[in-house]
Amino acid sequence: MIIGGVCLQTNDVIRLADLYKNLLGIDNGSDDEVHQVIIAEETMLTIYNDGTEKNNKNQNISLIFTVDDIDIFYENVVRLGAEIIERPIARPWGATNMSFYDPDRNVIYLRSFLERK
Repeated sequence: MIIGGVCLQTNDVIRLADLYKNLLGIDNGSDDEVHQVIIAEETMLTIYNDGTEKNNKNQNISLIFTVDDIDIFYENVVRLGAEIIERPIARPWGATNMSFYDPDRNVIYLRSFLERK
């Protein structure tokens, strides 16, 4: 079994999808206000508005992306205007991590491993 996708439910599909398209460097060719699928490698990231009001108090989920160069992604996240939780920091287990909030305040972690640089 593999995870085929992750769906973020939101009140503003375009705003949230635009951040992830910019972050992942993907143009999915969609400006749909209800549903967008952003495909990155084998897992789909879906942004969806099911018509119910969301409270944006997302306290039980975070997304983690592994990147080749954390410094380049950090600069991109800052340029996109995201609220930084933690700047890139080397961890004792061999990763460099950073975190920020997406527009709906989901916690997003980016990580880079020493052997990947």
